[in-house]
Amino acid sequence: MKITDIKTWCVSPVRRNYVYVKVETDEGLYGIGEAYSCGPDLATVKTIEYFKDWLIGQDPLRIEYIWSMLYNYSRFPGGAIVDSAISGIDLALWDIAGKAANMPVWQLLGGKSRDKVWAYTGSGRGATTEEAVEKTQELIEKYGYTALKLFQHFSGDMPVDESRKKLADQYAAFRKALGDDFELGIDFHARNFEPYRAVWFAEAIREYRPFFIEEPIRMENIDQMAKLKDKLGAPLATGECLYTKFEFNDLLMAEGADILQPDILLCGGMTEARKIAAMAEAHYKVVAPHNPLSPLSTYINVHFAAAVPNFLILETHDHNMGNIPAANDLVTEVLRPVNGYLPIPDGPGWGVDLNFEYLDSLKYEPWHRPFAKKMDGSIDVV
Repeated sequence: MKITDIKTWCVSPVRRNYVYVKVETDEGLYGIGEAYSCGPDLATVKTIEYFKDWLIGQDPLRIEYIWSMLYNYSRFPGGAIVDSAISGIDLALWDIAGKAANMPVWQLLGGKSRDKVWAYTGSGRGATTEEAVEKTQELIEKYGYTALKLFQHFSGDMPVDESRKKLADQYAAFRKALGDDFELGIDFHARNFEPYRAVWFAEAIREYRPFFIEEPIRMENIDQMAKLKDKLGAPLATGECLYTKFEFNDLLMAEGADILQPDILLCGGMTEARKIAAMAEAHYKVVAPHNPLSPLSTYINVHFAAAVPNFLILETHDHNMGNIPAANDLVTEVLRPVNGYLPIPDGPGWGVDLNFEYLDSLKYEPWHRPFAKKMDGSIDVV
């Protein structure tokens, strides 16, 4: 079997772009993958197209060989764009391998470590905390979630004490509404450069027992992350902005996190994600993948979660678990949580396909993260 063509889509059905990859072969089998939406998404598409010339004629089942070829022949360590492109291609190859073996990808990874996949959702968005709590309770009633991640309400455009109070009030409202047994994580979204400021915010919510505190500071300085970890009073989670086993090795060697959050669409695909999980297991760490993109990404992550013994919980959102029709139509079937757990698909490969006709009807839309400034007019982190 040989690779004959690689096709890409960069489409915006909801809120941001999704980048898809289709690898075709001379035996009629094809695989689908998804690359991370970093912002300059057309650059990711162009990188995949650049790799296409390297891949035509290659055996798609030589997944490790192809990963090494793309990574090493790129010469310089990849960043978000290159590693997203490699991830999308790698994931399409795993889909082909599953279809060729007539097995789900999780079976190729060693079989199921669990029967279902624990999932959490993001807090419902609302103009007020009360509205957000109400929308979240609707999600919980519909899908049975037992865990939730809140998003920070503090920023550099207000005084620190006001931000801390707003965060504490938000956390208290959710804890009161959902009870002590409900798991409540918090995502600081890397909005702090100073570790001491992260500690201030963590102290404001410590009494409510956070399930984890995600990205309490920017991720570039792993040594500072390690020094901060034991001061938070809750497990530190990070990893969505890290690439490959090499950067995760630095994080693990520094004891910089309790929960690792690789993004399979960014870190190097399934080939790298399973190695990162094994490295984490050797350090007694668990993995809770970052999963903010499309319904296909949820399928991919469920296969990973099914097979990995040290998996903890999977991130989901309205747009990738069946709650937004425009996103649901991207795939032939959507995975929806039942009593807070996602089912594990049994079909060959990912067990799902893309709706190519629908993809062809969609357009690319320029997208970037929100711009924000501090009280003095300098650039804030979002």
